[in-house]
Amino acid sequence: MSRVRLVRVFSFFLGLLPFLVSSCNDEAKLPEEISQIPIDLKVVRFDQKFATVDSSGLDDLITAYPFLFPDTYTREFWIEKIKDTIQLELNKEVGEAFPNFDEEQNDLETLFRHIKYYYPKTSIPEVITITSDVAYRTPVILTDNLLIIGLDNYLGPEHHFYDGIQRFYTQNFRKEQFDVDVADVFVSKWVRRKDNRRFLDEMIYQGKRLYIMEQLLTLKDKNEIIGYTPDQYDWAIANEVDIWKYFVENELLFDSDRSLLSRFINPAPFSKFYLSFDNDSPPRLGRYIGWQIVKSYMQRNNIPLQMLPEKSSDEIFKQANYKPRK
Repeated sequence: MSRVRLVRVFSFFLGLLPFLVSSCNDEAKLPEEISQIPIDLKVVRFDQKFATVDSSGLDDLITAYPFLFPDTYTREFWIEKIKDTIQLELNKEVGEAFPNFDEEQNDLETLFRHIKYYYPKTSIPEVITITSDVAYRTPVILTDNLLIIGLDNYLGPEHHFYDGIQRFYTQNFRKEQFDVDVADVFVSKWVRRKDNRRFLDEMIYQGKRLYIMEQLLTLKDKNEIIGYTPDQYDWAIANEVDIWKYFVENELLFDSDRSLLSRFINPAPFSKFYLSFDNDSPPRLGRYIGWQIVKSYMQRNNIPLQMLPEKSSDEIFKQANYKPRK
């Protein structure tokens, strides 16, 4: 297909967006066998404790949570931190956005029920909420028994704390991405990159992650799982056939050119086809296509979810017989 023809096809599909079925997942219900799994989730609002502590109570807080007070910082540093104007504003904004944690805890419990269903030996970590000075590249940290969540990374895309951070990041600094980010850190433990460096390998690696996240977040809208707006997700659906044709006809699948990652995999404002519609496209379309390939593979092969991470990209690609929706 010529580039001119491809542009026309994309333009045509863009016109169909208002008529597409929405990605909304409002009708999804939790299967009974998952809903009945007991979860005893402990949540510590350390952000609130730190916001209300004074110098006289600091030592007790350090004793109770030593892992949140690295030895590289002195006690005087933390005394100054308590009084710091930026920290005081962080405390205020997080306190207003998260006066309680009921809804978020419910979402986490639902996620952990799914995790226990598929991975019954997984232990449920203690959840500790903090302010992180907007450490947006690591909003969630998972250790063997702790899940630490920086609440200041979920105050809304337009919050002034995020001034200067690129929009393609801040669009997901929302409460709706809270449990998605938690699911992502769990999945990162189970799905590892192989040694292969082809574009297809990276697409399927990302597709495995998204597919497992989809199984853990059955009540979540599909666009939230990949971190798209509804319009971005609809764009990907509408143009799936032609995205795939572009990858195939330009012989990108088995190419090991690392620039393909910045064009179609890594966070960015948009995907880079080097065509006129690029600015209208959502980013990370290589991940989206990888997700669809893995979905096709899992639909055609009766294997447990736990076996998916070990399947090679070549096996998945060959047995998926992926044919984009038209």
